[in-house]
Amino acid sequence: MNITSRYILILLCCFTAALSYSQQPKKIYIEYSGFTVKDSLKGENITTFVRSDQSQIHIVHEGVDMWCDKALYYQNEDFIEAYSNVRVKQGDTINMTSNYVEYSGITQLAFAAGDVVLTEPQSTLTTDTLYFDRTKQQAYYNTTGKVVRDSSGTITSQIGRYYMNDSKYRFLKDVILVNPQYTLETNQLDFYSETGHAYMYGPSTITGETSKVYSERGFYDTNNDIGYFIKNSRINYDNRIVEGDSLYFDRNKSFASATNNIVVTDTINKSIIKGHYAEVFRAKDSVFITKRALAITVQEQDSLYIHADTLMVTGKPEHRITRAYYNAKMYKSDMSGKADSIHADHKTGLTQLINLKRFNTGDAFSIKRKPVIWNLGNQMTGDSIHLISNVEKEELDSLKVFNNAFLISKDTLGDGFNQIKGQRLIGLFENNELYNVDIIKNAEIIFYSRDDNDTLVGINKSKSGSINLQFDGPYKVITLLNQVDGEIYPESLFPKNARKFRGFDWRGEEQPLSVEDLFSEDPPLELPVIKGLDPYVEDEEFIDEALLNRIEKAGKRDKDEVNKAGRQLPKPTTTTARPNKSLTTKSIKPLIKEGN
Repeated sequence: MNITSRYILILLCCFTAALSYSQQPKKIYIEYSGFTVKDSLKGENITTFVRSDQSQIHIVHEGVDMWCDKALYYQNEDFIEAYSNVRVKQGDTINMTSNYVEYSGITQLAFAAGDVVLTEPQSTLTTDTLYFDRTKQQAYYNTTGKVVRDSSGTITSQIGRYYMNDSKYRFLKDVILVNPQYTLETNQLDFYSETGHAYMYGPSTITGETSKVYSERGFYDTNNDIGYFIKNSRINYDNRIVEGDSLYFDRNKSFASATNNIVVTDTINKSIIKGHYAEVFRAKDSVFITKRALAITVQEQDSLYIHADTLMVTGKPEHRITRAYYNAKMYKSDMSGKADSIHADHKTGLTQLINLKRFNTGDAFSIKRKPVIWNLGNQMTGDSIHLISNVEKEELDSLKVFNNAFLISKDTLGDGFNQIKGQRLIGLFENNELYNVDIIKNAEIIFYSRDDNDTLVGINKSKSGSINLQFDGPYKVITLLNQVDGEIYPESLFPKNARKFRGFDWRGEEQPLSVEDLFSEDPPLELPVIKGLDPYVEDEEFIDEALLNRIEKAGKRDKDEVNKAGRQLPKPTTTTARPNKSLTTKSIKPLIKEGN
């Protein structure tokens, strides 16, 4: 071997030796102690340190500083027990105080007990016992703990885990977050102390003074009081319950919105609104809903359904008002209607059908698409229509048609149409059936008169000051009043082009005959895909295979001594975690398995 080769080999050996030495873990170092005591009964391996009057014992290891009044150091195991007024500091962010601490320099596992307080920049954790794994940078408790964060509130749980690198807590079992404005309860809460973001898993409630949120998967920003919920979620706003596939909640603005398969229930007025997008403003007592919007006024005998492109419900519970606009429709088993807009006052029982401001251009009788009502074969149109209900009896009382009133019904046997028109129309109901109609001012009639055998007698075309129409079973009793002018023509002598008044517009094909018919003219529904929240990722248990391997490896360093590397650890419960003989039985506590 030449000189150059020998020189390279020597350098390589030196570098390998230096690298090997640098990888050896440093042992626990006693920076300061007032007194040192050797007790022969305890053995040469154990040294006792006691503080002085001037200062506590100062212990240093791998970036951690510890102070206490008394300490027992097990030299062979590089293990220390610290007693009384114990304080631990890691860097500039983690501080812990307790009555007692055990720490292994080999495994870097620590156990603290007695009035444990762990402080990081955003929160403070207090508990009875705490396990601290410096390798993972994780802390764990299973004897009930409390975390305080000024802007979020106080969080308590039976089990907790703190991930220092992520500033994240995972709280399990009987989790309660108490804030001056609300209380959050759940079985699992992932909480990020830097951002104040909280993620809920399983049945969860957020209860405030004016609202209560339930969800089985949700997110809540405790800094800004904003929430997002996606599984079996609902918001109870005073007397309204909002449900949907996706819910958004802003406490400061008293606002909530919902997307896809929405149901808003008014518990006082027994009304329900459905759709696929909704906004609720609690402070303004208003609900806005669109995308297949449907309002249902629940009645014992016959519920009323209103559908439109957009629905808005406003007003205090004792005086709700429903507004439906853009192609509004209504349906009851005995009555249906259609208009540009529908305005329903639930306190007074007044429902207004408002004029459609567009034009028909399909035939000779092109007219404004006026509001229309269908009842028992009768079609009534006009510039606007008012329906008046008896709120207490939940029955229709009367209707009024303003300007250009037009009543049409099919002849019972033929293909003709009975028609009455005039300036205004007033109808009266009994048991929700129209029994009396008055046509007022400039009244005109075309009527197919039949005898008791339903034989056509002739076609009556007349005009008068007003007309009264009464329904008596299958027959109609017609009375013309004031300035009557007209006669009955035989069918053969009555021209076909004169059998319809100007402005005739039979719209029977538009009549909703069921709730499903209300949506017949709607475009195909395309619902947005809800992104949702990131799926739950289950972490390894605090006592996992890697930690047990670390403890086992530490125990093999000196088989003649009792290893304390894993002392005080909770007993693992997973089937994959194998038993480890190096664990001592002193103070071993059962580990409650972390779940979802």
